[in-house]
Amino acid sequence: MADHYETLGVDKSASAEEIKKSYRRLARKYHPDQNPDDPKAEARFKEISQAYDTLGDPEKRKAYDRGSSPFGGGGGFDPSQFGGFGDVFSNIFGGAQGGRGRGGNPAGPRRGRDLETETTISFDTAVRGGEVRISVQGSESCGDCSGSGARKGSSPQACPVCGGTGAQTQGQGLFSIAQPCGRCGGSGTVISDPCPTCRGTGAKSRLRNMRVKIPAGVKTGSRIRLAGKGEAGVRGGESGDLYVVTRVAESPTFKRKGDNLEVEVPLTIVEALLGAKVEVPTLDGQTKLKVPAGTTHGTAQRLRDAGPPKLKGNGRGDLHYRFILDVPKKLSKDQKAAAEALGATFDESPRAHLMDHAGGES
Repeated sequence: MADHYETLGVDKSASAEEIKKSYRRLARKYHPDQNPDDPKAEARFKEISQAYDTLGDPEKRKAYDRGSSPFGGGGGFDPSQFGGFGDVFSNIFGGAQGGRGRGGNPAGPRRGRDLETETTISFDTAVRGGEVRISVQGSESCGDCSGSGARKGSSPQACPVCGGTGAQTQGQGLFSIAQPCGRCGGSGTVISDPCPTCRGTGAKSRLRNMRVKIPAGVKTGSRIRLAGKGEAGVRGGESGDLYVVTRVAESPTFKRKGDNLEVEVPLTIVEALLGAKVEVPTLDGQTKLKVPAGTTHGTAQRLRDAGPPKLKGNGRGDLHYRFILDVPKKLSKDQKAAAEALGATFDESPRAHLMDHAGGES
């Protein structure tokens, strides 16, 4: 079996954030959408997803690090196995309490883990909304046994070792402690006739393809929640949620500025000097803007409520048009003469004020 840490390319001492970053990087690289008809990439993607399924969950990671020993991989004492000292004293003064531990009754339902994936969408889809296709590796409840793990027509039975409590008490008197039952693993139940489809796990892992509705107005980094589309729950627990993080492809025309959009509009020198009416693009077509005479480089005009929709129905942003002077790099002989003639009509240099204090201020 491949080492999950090696699969994700991290050390065993890696933090949860380091593991998450490595998973995202590798998942983007080997995602089936990025590698169509590449079975090796799909297999690699599955390995990465399975590794993160374990290391991305704190409890699963602890169990993985411990290996098969109930006292940890190195054989040392691990208080998390016993629910802390509170459970020790509860054993001393009143029994194992049904093996509840820190996480409640281990034999009860448990909610599935939330999942997160990323998808790149076009600028038009981000502005207008639409649907995209995504692929997500994760577990889902087994349809043949409805998530119970037992063959159809049968059901899990109370563990004969712990009597359904999920815990066993070791030692006597003041030194008795409770630990998860070795027979049922703390679940309180055993499956004598496991489901042949999921082999008694109650869930099956597979690459799921689904279509996601993108609301109008999303940005890069927006998170879309799909309730119940995460990991399958355990022992009949509800499924987790799936969060789809959007990344918006750049537009050659519109630049996102918060809730607004900005468009650069080139002007000729003549248009800037004399003023003009110029056609500019909008999200729904085009319109005309009046450029005042004497417009300078970088001047902006705003069209209110002509920008992208804001999420959650809070109106629309604005469209900002920023005028950029288009200065030709080469002039014809006639153009050069005309420019010199125009320059000669100006009485004062625009830099004259810079000379007022030449040589420093006294």
